[in-house]
Amino acid sequence: MKLTPKDIYAKKAKGERIASLSLYDHPTARIADAAGADLLMTGDSLAMVLFGHPNTLSIDLETMLRHTSAVSKAVTRALVVADMPFGSYDDPDAALRNALRFIKEAGADAVKLEGGENIQPQVQKLIAAGIPVMGHVGMLPQGVGDGHYRVFGRTPEEAAAVMRDAKMLDRLGVFAIVLECVPVKLATEITEAVKCPTIGIGAGAGTDGQVLVLHDMLGIQSGVSPRFVRRYAKLEETIGKAVRHYCRDVVKKKFPSSKESFS
Repeated sequence: MKLTPKDIYAKKAKGERIASLSLYDHPTARIADAAGADLLMTGDSLAMVLFGHPNTLSIDLETMLRHTSAVSKAVTRALVVADMPFGSYDDPDAALRNALRFIKEAGADAVKLEGGENIQPQVQKLIAAGIPVMGHVGMLPQGVGDGHYRVFGRTPEEAAAVMRDAKMLDRLGVFAIVLECVPVKLATEITEAVKCPTIGIGAGAGTDGQVLVLHDMLGIQSGVSPRFVRRYAKLEETIGKAVRHYCRDVVKKKFPSSKESFS
């Protein structure tokens, strides 16, 4: 059965943890879905992971739509959430227009917006239109143009602001909130304070679920190595070894063999 935003929301009350991944293409989405991931995010982090940009700001709406479509076509169970890229929800009308494209054209089940009080009108408009929304507070990649990412919420003022934003989003009716790079204590307090599930990334074990970028989790290196990433595989080494073996076979005329050729 395909999971819905209501199913994800209900997991918190049931005490069920939520396993999420951020990924960007059909093959990896198919594998992750079959392996039991509850929630798959087509993250705007693809700007960095796939295209080599220093931050997420440069990715455009059309690119996000294409990748979301590729992911959604592969999925039979997991909930697909599309990141709305920088500049695509500057005002409520733009937010609704572009969110509808993610749902209708790209097949997403929900959209994710970064921010709190600054995007309240946008979130209200989407939810009123029946579009499921995931929130995102703490460290906001779209708000860090210089690429210097850091933990948010260590000062009393920042902690209060993050808590305030999370509570507001919860009241508006988001079905889940991503907490990115916030102290463990604050993330746990937010999780206890809101009714909707929290999905942590660099926020400790006190949240209702976790999300990692698939490439990070699989050990495919990028320009950064976040402290919160656990490598569950070393695919960069595996892929490199396979490519070197292939190149040797081609050079030594060991590939293709007669069995791999047509008569």
